[in-house]
Amino acid sequence: MNRGGHIPRVHVEGPLAAGAEVRIEGDKAHHLRNVLRLRAGDGVILFDGGGGEYDATVADLGRGLIELSVDRYRPAHRESPLRLVLAQGIARGDRMDFAVAKAVELGVHAIRPLFTDKGQVRLDGERLARKLSHWRRVAESAAEQSGRERVPEVQEPTPLGDWLAVAPGTTRLVLDPAAESGPASLPRTVDACLLIGPESGLSGAELEAASAAGFSRIRLGPRVLRTETAGPAALAILQALWGDMG
Repeated sequence: MNRGGHIPRVHVEGPLAAGAEVRIEGDKAHHLRNVLRLRAGDGVILFDGGGGEYDATVADLGRGLIELSVDRYRPAHRESPLRLVLAQGIARGDRMDFAVAKAVELGVHAIRPLFTDKGQVRLDGERLARKLSHWRRVAESAAEQSGRERVPEVQEPTPLGDWLAVAPGTTRLVLDPAAESGPASLPRTVDACLLIGPESGLSGAELEAASAAGFSRIRLGPRVLRTETAGPAALAILQALWGDMG
């Protein structure tokens, strides 16, 4: 019996199946045992990205690991019908973590961090690898918390100019405070890509390059939003218009 009635959700590498045994180690095991205080017999919800989720029960707690028995499968329908990719100019520190977490909560399919002209974050080599691993952990945690059935991929960071040549989406949008119209003026779509600049925004040359690559410029009202606000605001609007938040 879980104390307080809270049943944690945990993403694990699949495939899962009823009757299987699952071992959780490392930071996740530490969090479940020492922060959430799980004990033998407590319930856990597991998901592997294949759709739906599984009820599981803590069978044993060893040193640095937790063993669970997988019980029944339960279908879930929490993934948006809108295939939405967020291309986010890399922002500093907690701003980028916030942007990634909220994008996952709001149902994005994938996140592409971008190096931009005005971006103030310089990453390469081992530092870039560590930062990407960190963002992926942020995305996984947000998927666990928000009830997602899959963890959106945080893709390899790339320069904006290189990415524009291969940008996805039949509907491509870029936020521009000087644009004349908002997303409500656009036709309905099931496949969209949203481009957002970092703290200082996109340069004029980058906006022109985005337009040349088929991106429509849109605005979100009369106020200029911070990068960590603009993304969630735009994603929520698009999910309300075309996804599952309407």
